[in-house]
Amino acid sequence: MQFVADVGGATERSVAYVGGLAQLFGKSVRLLFVSPLKRGLLAQRAVHQAMAVGVGALPIVTLITFFVGVIIALQGAYELQRLGAMRLVASLVAISITRELGPLITAIVVIGRSGSAFAAEIGTMRVTEELDALETMALDPVAFLVVPKFLAMAIMMPCLAVWSDFMGVLGGCVFGVASGSFTFGSYVIATRDALVAHDVTTGIVKALVFGLVITAVGCQEGFATGAGAEEVGRSTTSAVVVSILLVILIDLVFTILFYLARGAA
Repeated sequence: MQFVADVGGATERSVAYVGGLAQLFGKSVRLLFVSPLKRGLLAQRAVHQAMAVGVGALPIVTLITFFVGVIIALQGAYELQRLGAMRLVASLVAISITRELGPLITAIVVIGRSGSAFAAEIGTMRVTEELDALETMALDPVAFLVVPKFLAMAIMMPCLAVWSDFMGVLGGCVFGVASGSFTFGSYVIATRDALVAHDVTTGIVKALVFGLVITAVGCQEGFATGAGAEEVGRSTTSAVVVSILLVILIDLVFTILFYLARGAA
């Protein structure tokens, strides 16, 4: 019976946590339209966050997705060569990157860079009582801190996903040209023929949802930080772990839904 009680308690806490994320997101959307902040200040803070979230992540996203594209091409070529189907390498790289690995790798990189930073920033402000100071100055912490982060993530995550798709395909192209099976032009044509608009839009939608979830989790963990510097580290670690778990689960749900939609069509 204790096992059942433990499972029930864990389920209740999980549902309450997801409810807290939804409540934070809903409040942020409301404050976006009725924000007590001046529009100029909101835009300035959103641009600052976008630079940190998006532009700052470009180098590492570029490097990782390029090498992932090369790795997929190498692994695929190893098996496809035995079947005499080397021409399918371009299709393999393009579809796997655009549908799945591009947005997923981008999300994991952003979790490590920005999700943890959100939790650490707000958690430190909680410990040093800066959040209380904002409220004393009649500034809603959610409007001042969270709304610009949601805006920045909603804009930059799809952009990063598209860029990661391009770099992953470019990595596969480098292998295809170097292996002698393709010219640059033939690889581009093979990639174009393999992809449809649905493949790219699927990854963009995933990236957008991932960005919103990462922001909600990072901010929620920051606001939940207890007293002491050790709690800031706990919040940061929890933000990374929970974000990765939720991103993988949401990715699974999206993949099942898209698969069923294609089957129904």
